[in-house]
Amino acid sequence: MPVAIITGASKGLGRALAEALAARGWDLVLDARTAEVLQETVAGLRAYGTRVTAVPGDVTDTGHRSGLVAAAWRLGGADLLVSNASALGAEPLVRLDALPLEGLRRALEVNVVAALALVQEALPLLRASEAGAVITVSSDAAAEAYETWGGYGASKAALDHLAAVLGEEEPALRVWAVDPGDMATDLYAAAVPDDDDPRPAPSSVVPAFLRLLDERPASGRYGAPALLEGRR
Repeated sequence: MPVAIITGASKGLGRALAEALAARGWDLVLDARTAEVLQETVAGLRAYGTRVTAVPGDVTDTGHRSGLVAAAWRLGGADLLVSNASALGAEPLVRLDALPLEGLRRALEVNVVAALALVQEALPLLRASEAGAVITVSSDAAAEAYETWGGYGASKAALDHLAAVLGEEEPALRVWAVDPGDMATDLYAAAVPDDDDPRPAPSSVVPAFLRLLDERPASGRYGAPALLEGRR
């Protein structure tokens, strides 16, 4: 069975993607900071009959990242790495003139540095796979200028560029940066708590990610709405 490592997988998009892959028979290594919530997610996924390993911890921790890759190795390797864990930098979001520099450092450490470090750790397993792939979860804030989204958007823009370069340096892999579009997630609620406009459930964009895995287009940046509409 193929094996996926998914960070930030206890809820939101990470959990929805884990459920979809489990339904397809994938074995999973899942990460989240809150052990209790992660264990609840894993308990639900085991109903699909696949092997699921929970590794609670913080992706910025070197030992934790090594533990994720070791868990995948014990399941047989790693065919997919999904960097979904994210930090906003400030909750709620604030303008750049009020953005705490420590918050910006946290966003860069989680969204960029830890994501690259985990790729580096997992590359031997991904290279050994016949269909190795990396998905980095991006944001429209990485490409558009939205007030208060500067720190988070900058971190995602940096992640996009790392993904683009990785795709050039690892031609045997597929490396996709995916902008999922608007979703109703805890991250968005923390970012803009006063926004009551309804947003789609994370599960609604999962078919876009599955299309990438099924069709394996060239490495690059993709928008989930376009993938859902049948465009690239």
